[in-house]
Amino acid sequence: MIQFTVEDRDGTRQTLEIPEGINLSLMEVLKASEYNILATCGGLALCATCHVQVLAGLDALAPAQDAELDMLDTLPDADSDSRLACQLRVDERLEGGLFRIRGAEQ
Repeated sequence: MIQFTVEDRDGTRQTLEIPEGINLSLMEVLKASEYNILATCGGLALCATCHVQVLAGLDALAPAQDAELDMLDTLPDADSDSRLACQLRVDERLEGGLFRIRGAEQ
């Protein structure tokens, strides 16, 4: 199992435990866990409505690709620890991570 923590917009934290090999993005897991995330583009890195801030575990993640970096550049509140949840695969690299939801609400 892969465990990581999600901090909602109101500061509430919840640890999620996801089976290994599930082949989903963090955005898909957050939506399935009933977090209020718009995810307008459906995971194509075209809208940035699944913006998260990585409070712990950023160094373990795969580097952001150009499309994700381009979209993050459009956000006024994006920082060096910002990522798009749709571009983060749920795998062992998320273990122990802490992700704060920043993207648009539904």
